[in-house]
Amino acid sequence: MMDVDSAELVQQFASDNYAGICPEAWQAMESANHGHVTSYGDDPWTTLASNAFRKLFETECEVFLVFNGTAANSLALASLCQSYHGVICCDQAHVETDECGAPEFFSNGSKLLVAQSVHGKLTPASIHELATKRSDIHYPKPRVATITQSTETGQVYTVKELQAISAACKAHGLLLHMDGARFANACASLGLTPAELSWKCGVDVLGFGGTKNGMAVGEAVLFFDRVLAVDFDYRCKQAGQLASKMRFLAAPWVVMLESGAWLRNATHANKCAQYFAKGVAGIPNVSIASPVEANVVFLTATGDILDRVNKRGWKFYTFIGGAARFMFAWDTDLARVDALLRDIAECAR
Repeated sequence: MMDVDSAELVQQFASDNYAGICPEAWQAMESANHGHVTSYGDDPWTTLASNAFRKLFETECEVFLVFNGTAANSLALASLCQSYHGVICCDQAHVETDECGAPEFFSNGSKLLVAQSVHGKLTPASIHELATKRSDIHYPKPRVATITQSTETGQVYTVKELQAISAACKAHGLLLHMDGARFANACASLGLTPAELSWKCGVDVLGFGGTKNGMAVGEAVLFFDRVLAVDFDYRCKQAGQLASKMRFLAAPWVVMLESGAWLRNATHANKCAQYFAKGVAGIPNVSIASPVEANVVFLTATGDILDRVNKRGWKFYTFIGGAARFMFAWDTDLARVDALLRDIAECAR
């Protein structure tokens, strides 16, 4: 057995990617690990997963499984665009800040058209501004708008907001893509169904995140307009996203969706974020930087305070506006949250 420093295994809150695999996903992978099964998605689990998504979303969508969120976003956008097209997004969108140019790469050059935002939300006004900025042949032709649900700062788009965004897209002949790396957290936050927060609001393509929701690996790309999915399987293959042993991506989805673990995990993570936010509220010299609506809390404090917290062994990121990001996952232990709150309070004195 590998010898790993136990200090590295202590629960941290820098990212929900730090968490391990939830029991449902782990057991599903184990159950698929018996005998020989056909490869590249031609297996019972992939069929079951696709049907489970269709049942959950109440529609006959096309479903594709890929390894990670960058692939889900980039390949979906590439499938909707030609190289001369533009993709409207906000300045905090993951496709703009954290995907190393992958959307542009896989689309052979489609340009991201970036709008300023508050808390990472794209608005109908921004869509209108960028869609009408120029119409000459020297400028990329807007084709798609992409939004993140929940946003990079943990804000959740309401049904009303999504409907308004969809209307703005339709007014300008744009398709609407949703980066749903934490889509489950949005559903849990609003108490709405996946259908109510996606295609019923006008979303054309959704990336449904599994990794941050308790799976080892795997995101699902759902096309609600099946015509848009033509040849997407070829894109997955070309991009190295067609898993040979697809059953190990698919089996966890079957159990996660059918058992409701996807929603339980997100609900727990969201509640832990609220618990942490309430605990921070009474600490002097520390404030919450943005509304807490999903599974993340951003704290504003002086550099000295944050340095002291870090020196006590706590990990966090400050890459969005300088605020310290604390994220909560399916396995968050409230006793560990209490320990973090005690250290923050002591460091803030």
